[in-house]
Amino acid sequence: MAGKKLRVVRRRLRVVRKLTHLDAEGRAKMVDVGDKAVTRREAVARALVRMNPATLEAIMQSKLEKGGALAVARLAAIMAAKRTSETIPLCHQIPLQVVEVDFRPDTARGILEIQTRAVTEAQTGVEMEALTAASVAALTIYDMAKAIDRAMVIDAIRLVSKRGGRSGEFVRPGESEWPQS
Repeated sequence: MAGKKLRVVRRRLRVVRKLTHLDAEGRAKMVDVGDKAVTRREAVARALVRMNPATLEAIMQSKLEKGGALAVARLAAIMAAKRTSETIPLCHQIPLQVVEVDFRPDTARGILEIQTRAVTEAQTGVEMEALTAASVAALTIYDMAKAIDRAMVIDAIRLVSKRGGRSGEFVRPGESEWPQS
């Protein structure tokens, strides 16, 4: 029995060593990026908001009582990306050179897809900034249109791609690129 417990503990320690935000005892820690090179890093994230097609039509035609939902969501996403380190506890505060937010509506299906792109020159990546921006844009769309459609669903928040840094490039299989703004 003691041998089995020891194997389980060793297995857990191997997993903990792979998780950069945990120390050897499994406690949360901020990663030391001081020795990493400053490089250009870019991340693209997406989110979907599913809704009644009439709701999406109202959003696209700026006919909501609260005003232009896309403009507000774009600003909210940019602001959120800039404050990611304040809301995600172990994220580093990084300078952002670019935050772009684009929308692709599918009015027949009632789907608004949101894409965000964040770029920095820093010692750590911008995946969390891009994901935060996409999430907040989707939440803002919900807030702007909830008076006419409380059944909206925020879905498929995901990292689409990242470039730069020690871990190199990642591109999610099955995702096609959107034209850059």
